[in-house]
Amino acid sequence: MGELNDRTLEIYSTTAARIEESVASRIVGQPELIRQTLVGLLASGHILLEGVPGLGKTELVKSFGSAVGMNFARVQFTPDLMPADIVGTQVLEDDEAGHRQFRYRAGPVFTNLLLADEINRATPKTQAALLEAMQERQVTVAGETRQLPEPFVVLATQNPIELEGTYPLPEAQLDRFMFKVAVRPPTADVLEEILNRTTSGGIEAVPQVADRRQVLDMIMLTPQIPMTSHLVRYVAELVEATQPEGDTASPTIKRYVRYGSSPRGGQAMVMAAKAAALIDGRLHVTADDIRWAAPAALRHRLVLGYEAAAEGISPDVLVREILQSSGEPKAEIRGAP
Repeated sequence: MGELNDRTLEIYSTTAARIEESVASRIVGQPELIRQTLVGLLASGHILLEGVPGLGKTELVKSFGSAVGMNFARVQFTPDLMPADIVGTQVLEDDEAGHRQFRYRAGPVFTNLLLADEINRATPKTQAALLEAMQERQVTVAGETRQLPEPFVVLATQNPIELEGTYPLPEAQLDRFMFKVAVRPPTADVLEEILNRTTSGGIEAVPQVADRRQVLDMIMLTPQIPMTSHLVRYVAELVEATQPEGDTASPTIKRYVRYGSSPRGGQAMVMAAKAAALIDGRLHVTADDIRWAAPAALRHRLVLGYEAAAEGISPDVLVREILQSSGEPKAEIRGAP
């Protein structure tokens, strides 16, 4: 697409709308979930999908892979899964001359969209195998570093209600997810449509409306949209407000939060706001874009204390309070005393 201008903006927003429409042909009644996943993809960010079984999390990822025509791989995380099952390993093979030598056999991580299904069921050692891939877009096996294909996005799922036999993700790995998206149960109207579609036979395939090259071009355009200094300051203040030891922390934050968001939370809000603006066909970011991105960008970056669990205080409640108390960002007036 090249540089960001009116023409490329039109292509960006039109292609995004087609992707959303294509995925929505399979995923019924979840426009916000589809939008959040699309924003994560166009911002080249990893997404953690949390919800009870049967809500279509796996189907969502498969639908996106079909809609954008990119390579897709699924890894079912289990307690006996090993790091080599993800990143690959060296295997001893015979060549045509009968000589034995080690050859690298790539793991499923070498794809564009990686579905890490029930990621909290694998051991910490296996979970850590994704750390380098998620952050550096590369893996190192037997002392050799190999680059992952572009784009590379991890979409992981986890079940919040089954705790037996699970290994909660450590904060360091949670922080590498741009978004944590809460997948909600469907309403009666949506469920009725799901039942009609899935029990009558002949489910249609998700149509491909874009390809890998188009998605890469959109990812390259996302950072180019300008963002005013007062909105960048607004994001910084939101992140600071999550720190219980900060000067701007409210009494509620000081009481319930042990550790606030890292700078990655601010980066996630900025990139998500830029992608959301471009999807809507705008060449400028607004405060509403930032407020829209804040819950998904911050909810998994707040480490709460025991008081929060005892009183039923969730991260979403705290993020909502921060947004309500922050007010509207104010632009600086040059020349003002």
